[in-house]
Amino acid sequence: MDIVQFSINTLNFFYEISGVEVGQHFYWQIGEFQVHAQVLITSWIVIAFLLSSATLAVRDPQIVPNGTQNFLEYVLEFIRDLAKTQIGEEEYGPWVPFIGTMFLFIFVSNWAGALFPWGIFKLPHGELAAPTNDINTTVALALLTSLAYFYAGFTKRGLGYFGKYIQPTPILLPINILEDFTKPLSLSFRLFGNILADELVVAVLVSLVPIVVPIPVMFLGLFTSGIQALIFATLAAAYIGESMEGHH
Repeated sequence: MDIVQFSINTLNFFYEISGVEVGQHFYWQIGEFQVHAQVLITSWIVIAFLLSSATLAVRDPQIVPNGTQNFLEYVLEFIRDLAKTQIGEEEYGPWVPFIGTMFLFIFVSNWAGALFPWGIFKLPHGELAAPTNDINTTVALALLTSLAYFYAGFTKRGLGYFGKYIQPTPILLPINILEDFTKPLSLSFRLFGNILADELVVAVLVSLVPIVVPIPVMFLGLFTSGIQALIFATLAAAYIGESMEGHH
């Protein structure tokens, strides 16, 4: 009963943090639900950019790749190497699209928030920003990762997958269950906290010293934004690989 109550409390906690807000927000009313219009708009822009880039790259592929095709093939090779390293050479193939989607969406979202002047678009409330500086986005990405590694472990090992919870001893059952709740929690808060903190620091510096000082901080923000995308994708791949191999 303690485990069931803990699970209910954790789900309630995720629901409560979905209401975390920094500043003002612009909402759309869809039926009985309120959604963050800023997050949806910028997410659709990022998705449209990724889809259009991929479409243009594969529309007329060349045997000897040109600049754009060569760059995208390099990105694909990088993602394949990442998945192969974390999941394993025999199992990584089907998971390259998932890991690649996570990495590219987070990377482009972070860089879009740091580089694009979203402030030029006026909204009734608030302003546009990177999708990843909203806790709802990062929690959704983390929960997708959790579903992915549960699915990977169950399809690979069947009901034997759940045997990991009593290894190496049944005494560790509560701790092993707790681990599955802390993984998405750490994934979501790490990404959300770093991106939000970076944008707040830049905003404060621009308001205080608007000419020279914020530029190095903005370049540092670009670097950390890329690192955060890499960390999220690497951990997602590692969790998937771990679920298929067994408990470590």
